[in-house]
Amino acid sequence: MSAGRPRLEGFVPGRHLIEAYGAGGFRFAGMGHVGSILATPRGVQAIEAKTFDDISEATLAPLFAEIAEASGSIEFVVFGAGERMALLPGRLTDLMRANGLRFEAMATGPASRIYNVMLGENRRVAAVLTTTATAG
Repeated sequence: MSAGRPRLEGFVPGRHLIEAYGAGGFRFAGMGHVGSILATPRGVQAIEAKTFDDISEATLAPLFAEIAEASGSIEFVVFGAGERMALLPGRLTDLMRANGLRFEAMATGPASRIYNVMLGENRRVAAVLTTTATAG
């Protein structure tokens, strides 16, 4: 780490465009991160899910905490499932609906672009982006 640069501990505050996606990670806020991310109006953070199949209620806990603290702060969530489109499992679909959220799952490249467009429109959007669809 360069002298004088703060350590971010896996969280960058603020709304940031996804500048690039590939090679197992993402570029945003002028920096790179290898692994999956959660981007919300509060900031971008690393998440434990390695694959789309690993997304769980625990993975989404920071998303739901942000919604609980600021009702209406997020209305739409884009899920990136790796190289190919995948469906959000039923248990997570039910959880999203129970929290009053609209959502869409798609390949991560298009999900990143949709997130950026919605962010540019100042929409209340979040994104859960993984680089791999399945553990297999």
